[in-house]
Amino acid sequence: MDIRHVSVQGGRLPVRVREGEPTALVFLHYWGGSHRTFAPVIDRLASGSTVVTYDHRGWGASRDLPGPYGIERLADDALDVVRSLGLSRYVLVGHSMGGKVAQLAASRRPEGLAGLVLVAPAPPRPAVDAQAADALAHAYDSRATVGDALQHVLTHRLLPADLREQVLTDSLAAGDDARLAWPRHGITADITAAAGAIDIPVQVLAGRHDRVDPPASLEAELLPVIPHARMTVIEDTGHLSPLEAPDALAAQIDRFTNAHS
Repeated sequence: MDIRHVSVQGGRLPVRVREGEPTALVFLHYWGGSHRTFAPVIDRLASGSTVVTYDHRGWGASRDLPGPYGIERLADDALDVVRSLGLSRYVLVGHSMGGKVAQLAASRRPEGLAGLVLVAPAPPRPAVDAQAADALAHAYDSRATVGDALQHVLTHRLLPADLREQVLTDSLAAGDDARLAWPRHGITADITAAAGAIDIPVQVLAGRHDRVDPPASLEAELLPVIPHARMTVIEDTGHLSPLEAPDALAAQIDRFTNAHS
């Protein structure tokens, strides 16, 4: 993939682009992820769409970008990427935190946005209380805590050694302010009013064994809020379906893209 540097508030954001069909897929990773999180899915896509991936502000290759690092600024970044690349028609694919960012971006009704694919998305209504959010803030304190989260919270199946190492590395690749912005502010933000303004097709992909954003929670807290949302449950996966079930995820994204190109 080609690397381009897009102007965003406060600096330049490294963006990876693979040119293809006119309808582009813009991938927004989860809290602790990176542009690499969706690589197994992208490798399996059959649609030939243009693909765009990047590390969120404050993470990985974008670590040096200044804050704030809240979901509003991350939504700004996503739309700045779209505009800078001149994407005339695109689908946002947001995973977990990236799914909440995608909801905020879509609520602004930007030109050219054809649909949303929300993968295990954080719902618009806060799904955790302040105490749980504070505990979450320590999930990425060290390799040991990340490993514990991988084993007991994030996955249903054991990841291969290379992907496990990738998650460990990516989860520790943020500055403190960026790392804490999600548990301290983003996950508890109520964006119900904004999500209710989304007026495009929305496909929700939930993991059958997801302990973070389980299907029942999304059915109760997300589907009633977003008017055009439909949910499909992906079997035999937990929260990290881009790494655990890339074949199933790629097939669903291809189906959605083909229907809304």
